[in-house]
Amino acid sequence: MTGLFCILLCWLIGNALSYCTGGYVSGNIIGMVLLFAALNLRWVKAETVRPAARFLLGAMALFFVPFGVGLMISYQTIVENLWAIVVSGVVSTIVVLVVVGWTFQSFNRRRKKEDDTIYRS
Repeated sequence: MTGLFCILLCWLIGNALSYCTGGYVSGNIIGMVLLFAALNLRWVKAETVRPAARFLLGAMALFFVPFGVGLMISYQTIVENLWAIVVSGVVSTIVVLVVVGWTFQSFNRRRKKEDDTIYRS
């Protein structure tokens, strides 16, 4: 029960911070970052949160039901804008793949240079 309290407290604080700052970042995201920080700083033990987290992950499919219903209600809007949705999905996927690839290659080159420097000395 303590784990669920910690998760919900981080969620509540995240939503409050989001509301106070104008809602530029979702409160859910802020709450997850706060929970992550609390776990890393060992303010909250992972063993405490684990049972509640496993339960919530197991029930995650139920959390998507309202969004599925919302999609079915706005079916006509989706059909009218299908090409824009498909094109934006494909383009954004390609951009993400390219940026992640370049970033990985950059870090990999930098790591190899550091490894070469270490082994030469």
